[in-house]
This record gives sequence, C-alpha cells and structure tokens, in this order.
Amino acid sequence: MIALTLPEIRRLLARLVLREDHPADHIWAWSTWRRRRQHQARLSHYRRRGHPLT
Repeated sequence: MIALTLPEIRRLLARLVLREDHPADHIWAWSTWRRRRQHQARLSHYRRRGHPLT
C-alpha cells in the first residue's frame, strides 16, 4: 500500500472534522481501499512495461 500523501492527509482531516455524511470508520476504510488500489495500479503499470518489481 502506498504511504499517505499530503493531499490525502488534508482530505482525511477535512472529512473527519466535517463528518456530515459518513462515520469515521467509513472514511478510514475508504482511504485504505483507495491507497491499496493505487498501489495495485502502480504495480500493474510497471509489470506491463516489463520493469522489475522491487
């Protein structure tokens, strides 16, 4: 999973402070899912181009 980026931290803080529509556990779960999918996309990108994965 990719690390938290500054924009993601800002988004999380804003959502957690304003928490109008979703509970905190949903916000954290969505962020985890999103970062996992970004990691999978990054790996797929490199695999398609034949780069070694480290």
